Amino acid sequence: MNIIYKTVLKGSYYTAIDKNQIDYQIDSLICIDENGQIANIVKPNNGDYEKIHHEAEQQGTLMALTKDQVIMPGFIDLHVHAPQWPNAGLALDRPLYEWLDQYTFPLEAKFKDADYAHLVYDNLVETLLANGTTTALYFGSVDNTGNVELVKACLDHHQRGFVGKVVMDNPAQTPDYYRDESAQVALDETEAFIHQVEQLNKNEKIPVTPVITPRFLPSCTDEVLAGLGQLATKYNLPIQSHCSESDWENGYALETHGQRDAAVLDDFGLLTDKTVMAHGTLLNDEDLDRFKNRGVGIAHCPISNVYFGNAVMPAKKILAKDVKVGLGTDISGGFDPSIYQNIRQAIMSSRMLDEGVDSKLSPELRGQEDAAITARNAFYMATVGGAQSLNLTTGQVKVGYAADLQIVHTKYPTFGHQEPEDTFDKMMYQTTAAEIDHVMTQGIFVK
Repeated sequence: MNIIYKTVLKGSYYTAIDKNQIDYQIDSLICIDENGQIANIVKPNNGDYEKIHHEAEQQGTLMALTKDQVIMPGFIDLHVHAPQWPNAGLALDRPLYEWLDQYTFPLEAKFKDADYAHLVYDNLVETLLANGTTTALYFGSVDNTGNVELVKACLDHHQRGFVGKVVMDNPAQTPDYYRDESAQVALDETEAFIHQVEQLNKNEKIPVTPVITPRFLPSCTDEVLAGLGQLATKYNLPIQSHCSESDWENGYALETHGQRDAAVLDDFGLLTDKTVMAHGTLLNDEDLDRFKNRGVGIAHCPISNVYFGNAVMPAKKILAKDVKVGLGTDISGGFDPSIYQNIRQAIMSSRMLDEGVDSKLSPELRGQEDAAITARNAFYMATVGGAQSLNLTTGQVKVGYAADLQIVHTKYPTFGHQEPEDTFDKMMYQTTAAEIDHVMTQGIFVK
């Protein structure tokens, strides 16, 4: 019996096997079915190779890559503040409180306007896809008018979107013009948003997932945190927030609750195996053990951590502990929409952690030994780590996985033979949106 595939990609590919190893396969046939799943991967030495190749050619479903192109999994961005997109690259030299009060909150408040939200979100989703990001976990705004436009943009562009209505009801830590009126209003609006997303998802191939989203501990009352934990259980939904992202936030938790950030969130039922916590630069061993036991994922945002994180997140240590961890751009605390840029910064930051930065200290005291990560570690976080954090069967070129893929060409000539592992390293360091030729989500070409 002949199996007709919707699309057959012929080319070489890279995919992460585990946190340290990358698999490279040459001239394979990646066979994608009608549901957008990778149904078969046929290697050149397989007896069916020529037959499947010929049939796909006859059916017009074969897409043959050029010699300088490779296939890789699409990236998963675990932390995007969608309404902050117009501010990317703005005011990053200001302290956090000024950045929030003078730039961020006034911008987010504009998303009551559906037309403005549509304009921004249509461009944001398209830009992220162009940069190889097939899945994104989004913070929306307080106002559901804008959040609905973000859901529509994900659906229109076929991005695998996770979207949360931001909850912030604490009058002591939020501006009067941009906050939930009360804990009850915040909970009612969150539940209303869940139902709106359900309606928008009808008949969609790639549905959007609503996400329970307390902004962070200081912006939320205990009443709203407790209610959000109950809603997450009631609807079996993912949860996202920030945790131990700065000295100020850490100190706030200890001062107001007498516990660390992670413990407080746990008490309210907000640490589950569907939770992703952003930044975590100041998580200690107890926090990391708690995350591992609860199945919590971490969104490592290396670019924005440079500006607002007060420390370097020890990515290698967290990987070694088998805590789920992926990468996030943290637009607009992160100025660049590219996960490739965050792969590079993750490696650079880890090298600085490893070797230290204070020249007044002697070399043996200056750094944190064995803290440096590799391009393979960072690629794993961008793909497999992100997928695990969101409990998705994607992030790998593998049979049974969603065909969320990017086709990339090498930026510079090699001037001679180059081993596949060397090509991989160069692509991690050199790729920009200009080198990403095609992007596919659930088997649908979106670039």
